[in-house]
Amino acid sequence: MWTSVLACLLIGSSAAAAPAAAAPAAAPAIIKAAHLIDGVSDRPRDGVAVLVDGGRIVALGTVAELAAKQPGARVIDLGNATLLPGLVDAHTHVFLNDDVGPGVYDAILLKESAPYRAIEAAANARTALSYGFTSLRDLETEGAMYADVDVKIAIERGVVPGPRMTVVTRALAPTGMYPLRGYNWELAMPIGVQTIDGPEEARKAVREQIGHGADWIKICADHGVYEGRPDRPVRSIVNFTLAEAAAIVDEAHRLGIKVAAHANGWDGIDAALRAGVDSIEHGQGITDDLSTRMIAQNVVWCPTMMAYQYATKKLAPDPRGWMAAYHKAAVARAWKRGVRITFGTDAGAFPWSMNPAAEAKLMADAGMPPMAVIRAVTSVAGTLLDPLCKPGTKLCAKSDVGEIAPGKHADLVAVDGDPLKDITELERVKWVMKAGVVWKGP
Repeated sequence: MWTSVLACLLIGSSAAAAPAAAAPAAAPAIIKAAHLIDGVSDRPRDGVAVLVDGGRIVALGTVAELAAKQPGARVIDLGNATLLPGLVDAHTHVFLNDDVGPGVYDAILLKESAPYRAIEAAANARTALSYGFTSLRDLETEGAMYADVDVKIAIERGVVPGPRMTVVTRALAPTGMYPLRGYNWELAMPIGVQTIDGPEEARKAVREQIGHGADWIKICADHGVYEGRPDRPVRSIVNFTLAEAAAIVDEAHRLGIKVAAHANGWDGIDAALRAGVDSIEHGQGITDDLSTRMIAQNVVWCPTMMAYQYATKKLAPDPRGWMAAYHKAAVARAWKRGVRITFGTDAGAFPWSMNPAAEAKLMADAGMPPMAVIRAVTSVAGTLLDPLCKPGTKLCAKSDVGEIAPGKHADLVAVDGDPLKDITELERVKWVMKAGVVWKGP
């Protein structure tokens, strides 16, 4: 499979992912569909078309109104389809393609070069675009250093097709918390993260990563998950001292960069919140008390249920499979309490041949209404990607993704059915536009 994907990447022969418009600049177009979900409103709208020009959304209205505003714009008629903002996966790993199982992760770091992994990452990014994901927040290269910045730049320059990339480069962990285990101690094994110890090393690492192009910083807040009491059912061992974690967040925020925290158990989540992070990744141990703190601190949760479901099926039994029920219940409770939940899958932990949009059904099955799930994969994720608003700034920068509105990026997708009646429609995106250029469909 991946041989053919790579061949398509190099020679541009893939009908599914090749751009229908080869021009470097997007021509004016009016996109017409029977139904429109804008990513923000509570209800869909019918008979509303979208005018795009120069890679941006210019206006919404009837076809006649938009044609009068932009004479000569071509009309793309999608018939009875539902038009949505381009999908956003807020937790991916394009430098992985299934790392589940004994020795699998080790083999990636020991046997695959960074250049090879960058080629595969570009192919995975292209696959994500064909699924309808026009933006990704990619949360570390797992040992490929800063090559995610290279993939991001290659996409931006049009060298390879792919989503808009927000990249982390290397996650941060203290000594001994993220090694390859069981090898001769006389050999220097590769490490999938950047190791830091102490507040000064923490600040230096943040500066280094930002200097190399990181858009976000990621910390591994815990490890060693274990089962606790009913009030705190998922516990963990905290990685950083408070001084170390706080230094990371303080330095990143000082430089205008947000921080994501890998945190499975209650202890890791608690520590990450104390440090002041901006998002919690995975979060099986979220309880009502943590939810209250997350709301007060405006922290977003990215559950990534799909990755853990995949691990449970593949390993059968998965040593961490006992967390699944707690994970689902935590999503249900947190949603009801008002925690901002965004869409993220941990794609790469499972193979890219699996459509990450399947996460949407898991979120709905956990109790989130379909429109809330759609907002999670559009406007909520888009807001998460907004840069920090620096003190004294009169006009804060925005990601401009996740919403169909004038001024936003012309990133749009269409499905045949109604995703409010069947959320799995998001797994069957038939048409994809990124920056005003059609990458999939008529």
